[in-house]
Amino acid sequence: MAPPDPLRSRDDTTLAGLAAVGDRGALEVLLDRHVDRVHAICRRVLGNPDDALDASQEALIAVARGIHRFDGRAAFSTWVHRIATNAAIDELRRRQRRPTPDAPAFADSGAGALAHVAPSAGPEAIGDRIDIDAALARIPEEFRVAVVLRDLCDLDYAQIAAVLDVPPGTVRSRIARGRAALAVELADFPGNQRDPGRRPTEDRP
Repeated sequence: MAPPDPLRSRDDTTLAGLAAVGDRGALEVLLDRHVDRVHAICRRVLGNPDDALDASQEALIAVARGIHRFDGRAAFSTWVHRIATNAAIDELRRRQRRPTPDAPAFADSGAGALAHVAPSAGPEAIGDRIDIDAALARIPEEFRVAVVLRDLCDLDYAQIAAVLDVPPGTVRSRIARGRAALAVELADFPGNQRDPGRRPTEDRP
């Protein structure tokens, strides 16, 4: 049995410092540690698996090439989330410049009460995830990104503000409007109509 890799016990900031001076092993551990979350962000923002893979690859390349620019003022995960979000948005805008018949239409979001819709546990979880992915694809980009960072990545308002480079108040507004729009979209799915009594989850900044 191979001995455990001592790099895997190191924290992100230490690994980033090592990677910045050319330690490829440290960089590989960092990328492996964050690849699933990078792909999850891209998949939820873009909705299309192929586009999500392209954006994830671009994000990981950007992390590798820019690791020397990580200064430790924010958590490494926040820095990675910013890169993944930007990669997903860039891919989304490229896709919108070359529309195809299969491209999702983005609906305008109306105002409404805060509604936090999260995937349920149990045998319906896969169906719920499919419904949520489809519904996310139908809400405006700025709201979708904020909701993904809050409800998928579990970032707080200050972290999301840092990722998006907007004030925390703007983050709060985008999440509220995004969740309201998402709830409206999900209400149209038969699977959610079978449980009209499901209530939103309480959110805390």
